[in-house]
Amino acid sequence: MFETMSERERQALRGEWRVRVGSEETSTVYEPASGSEQRAVLILAHGAGGNMNDRSVLSTANALRARGFGVARFNFLYKEKKSSRPDPMPKLKDCYTAVVKRVRDELAPATLVIGGRSMGGRAASMLAADGFACDGLLLLAYPLHPPGKPDQLRDAHLPAIKVPVVCFNGTRDPFCTPSLMESVLQRLGDNWEMHWVEGADHSFHVLKSSGKTDAQVMNEIADGSRTWLSKLKGD
Repeated sequence: MFETMSERERQALRGEWRVRVGSEETSTVYEPASGSEQRAVLILAHGAGGNMNDRSVLSTANALRARGFGVARFNFLYKEKKSSRPDPMPKLKDCYTAVVKRVRDELAPATLVIGGRSMGGRAASMLAADGFACDGLLLLAYPLHPPGKPDQLRDAHLPAIKVPVVCFNGTRDPFCTPSLMESVLQRLGDNWEMHWVEGADHSFHVLKSSGKTDAQVMNEIADGSRTWLSKLKGD
């Protein structure tokens, strides 16, 4: 449906919503693709220490919007209440599910991708493992394990994910040791596509000595996401 809308029609659907989650509410902002064509809608969840308006989420959203993604970003309930302590995973999943329902009700996207940064991406991955109705999963800085605790892997649910997945992690990410992730990937299906961002940390920051800038890294991630979306849609 959405791919056939005009730019004017898409812009008219830009919205800021209050989304009911049980007895609580949270904020969601939807912005259409900024390019000439919208290819999908992405639900973009923030990381544990972030929020829907932090610099990382906004830069990611804008880069992806320029490449054909409409983006809906939202606050998990604890962050909406300005708490720094993340909700338990079941509550994170409930919030995510409520936001997706509102997006479906408001926009009826033809192609829906769920995902997010770090903890937000992990919540989306757990929904996907549960068989949540979506067309793909986009993971940014997936937190495979806590820093310094490679024995505490967060991988048990990953083989259950059947939708197409694209995952971006930096080679300096203390939450995702490359050798451990590569071992996990051997147990996953062909639906998984892994991208290593050379020299990037958990925030996708790179050192000056890398010869790249953070902006170039974000463009690399967004270009990879666009290519993956084209394959997902069979272009």
